[in-house]
Amino acid sequence: MDVFDPQPGEIVLVITDIPHGDIEDYDLWKSRREMAEEWQSAFEQLTNKIGFQVSPLLTYPATGNHNAQLPDEGEMAGEQVRFDEVFRQTNIVVAMTEFSATAPLMGYSEQFPEFRAASMPMVHQGMMETALAADYQEVANKCKILFEKLDHAISADLLFSTSDQLYIDLRNRQAEVDDGQLLKDKQGIRVINLPSGEAYIAPYEGELSAQPSLTEGTIPVIFGDAMLTLEVQENQFTRITGDEQWAIDELQDWFNTDDARRNLAELGLGCNDRAVVTGNVLEDEKVLGVHLAAGRSDHLGGVIGVDDFSDPRFVIHQDVVYPFNGELFVESLSLIYEDGTMEEIIQNGAYTIYSE
Repeated sequence: MDVFDPQPGEIVLVITDIPHGDIEDYDLWKSRREMAEEWQSAFEQLTNKIGFQVSPLLTYPATGNHNAQLPDEGEMAGEQVRFDEVFRQTNIVVAMTEFSATAPLMGYSEQFPEFRAASMPMVHQGMMETALAADYQEVANKCKILFEKLDHAISADLLFSTSDQLYIDLRNRQAEVDDGQLLKDKQGIRVINLPSGEAYIAPYEGELSAQPSLTEGTIPVIFGDAMLTLEVQENQFTRITGDEQWAIDELQDWFNTDDARRNLAELGLGCNDRAVVTGNVLEDEKVLGVHLAAGRSDHLGGVIGVDDFSDPRFVIHQDVVYPFNGELFVESLSLIYEDGTMEEIIQNGAYTIYSE
């Protein structure tokens, strides 16, 4: 009720992806499909009270990559159906999937004005006790403060706990917010992640003539048990260094799969104080801290989309999270505004912008 507030006459749809071929099933994925059925049942129990409708569960073959395009068709009540036809007459979609459908759902929200969706990739029952149990009014209030800061910034300076530094060019971009609010009158992007609790912005990617991106610096990452450093120039990951050659080679192979993966795609700031780090990016990126991403950015207000990848199978948006209490964290983050002023919104690994 707090997040969706379904209205009389609206249609609610729960969707989930299923394993196939080389994409193998496992226990948590099975549990997630059961969770999807439970949430559909919970919606159905509210239909008589509120007067909305619930469609049969829609399933589809898993895409194999986060934020890859959805297939054209899925299955509903034993029948093959087209996504565009179903979504055209649907108001609320809850996507409880193995592979994130956030980016393609955003595309559908632009196509159908009455459509709004909550994307819940890799969600699990444990989140009902952590990030999903947050006070979502408090989450929304904190998100609003972060959003307003990011939206007025033209650049960001990050200092990591390793002393690595990164300058992010934020010109020609607008910030967005994932505040756990998906009401009928929601303005802007009508797709949220759930659990929620972040403000985010795509870096400027140098698409304008004679205006190269000024994003540059180094980013520390833990890859397996190896510590690596990623160099960034003009918003592209250009070089990997570190002490473990196997890790360098493996991560380099990941980037070499498709040059579009070299794009620095997101600066995100998490603010859900009930979120915990578990290795599940859906919740990890909502913890108090910073996250960056590589790959696709068009669903966040950037310009790198499916057509920029050499093959739809390689489309991905991959996050790296730096929680304030993590092994790696952002020590300081300063925003530079259009009027030339600067504000340090993170200091000593904590936000400076929230009062008690």
